[in-house]
Amino acid sequence: MTAPADQLPQINDRTAEAAVDPVFLDRWSPRAFSNEPVQHELLCALFEAARWAPSASNHQPWFYLYADRDPELTVFRSCLTERNQVWANHAPVLAFALSHKIAKGKETPNRWAAFDTGASWMSLALEARRLGLYTHAMAGFSAEDVYDRLDVPRENFDVWAAIAIGWMGNPGNLPDDFRKRETPSQRKPLNEVVSRGFFPDHLR
Repeated sequence: MTAPADQLPQINDRTAEAAVDPVFLDRWSPRAFSNEPVQHELLCALFEAARWAPSASNHQPWFYLYADRDPELTVFRSCLTERNQVWANHAPVLAFALSHKIAKGKETPNRWAAFDTGASWMSLALEARRLGLYTHAMAGFSAEDVYDRLDVPRENFDVWAAIAIGWMGNPGNLPDDFRKRETPSQRKPLNEVVSRGFFPDHLR
């Protein structure tokens, strides 16, 4: 069920402006998920990849909660917005990406925790594609529900994203508005996200 990055099929019309590994173009966030279960060892591989992400002072602030079976999965899904539940409830795994507000042994908030957790999530997403899985991170959820329903201590953790994980499903099963958007999105031109030297005038 796995495919090395250099053997991933070209399933979209994305074009890179510089030579990069195909996995970066192949990673995208579908909404059509199959309800086929994801094996435990594959989930372990995703979170193992996330574990090795870089972080400021090596504090590794991220923490993931996930559910792949009931009754927990139903509770996790209930934290999503109704619009996201329409499609994400078909994914066999749902996770939440959290981070420690204060690093162990410190007294002040870790201002880099969100940045580091984002790096960890990207590691997870790329490992998912290496294994043939797909992920879709979402901002459409209630952090208050995550704290209350999943018993997360709000004084110690921030909640950053919900993540649907699973195998590709049939886009034809999506509602019309989602089905029309079920394609890998493009990106800004390279010169809009990077510049050598001082800040460029064209982005002021």
